[in-house]
Amino acid sequence: MMRLISRAGGRRAGMAATGLAALGLAALMPAASAAQLSQEHDINDALLEIAVANEIRKECDSIGARIFVALERMRALRDEARRRGYSEAEIDAYVEDKTEKRRMRERRNEYIRAQGAEPDHGPSLCILGQTEIAKQSRIGALLKAR
Repeated sequence: MMRLISRAGGRRAGMAATGLAALGLAALMPAASAAQLSQEHDINDALLEIAVANEIRKECDSIGARIFVALERMRALRDEARRRGYSEAEIDAYVEDKTEKRRMRERRNEYIRAQGAEPDHGPSLCILGQTEIAKQSRIGALLKAR
């Protein structure tokens, strides 16, 4: 019986040592920063899709947002950023950064113009929104005709 207890205790000690070693390695790894989030192309592309859909929704009275779909996509992006090592504070700092907001608006406007529409121009954005919905694109999935 004593032998079983000491083996079990030894296993626990071994697992604890392994856990401490993993924590030590994690401490040596460089932490992700909010600035690095701008280099996460897939996350930023998804944010662009949300920004385009939001602009269409705001400027076009005949198109609304699929709010729950958009919220779920945003939650999934936040979860993915956390999985990649970004903290909540880093994610929030990135999302609220004025320079990053300006860059995203520029990217959004470039996309809209590349599709033959104009930012802040309801009629052309309605056509773009209807096209995105009809294509069943990732942007169109965030929108619904009213």
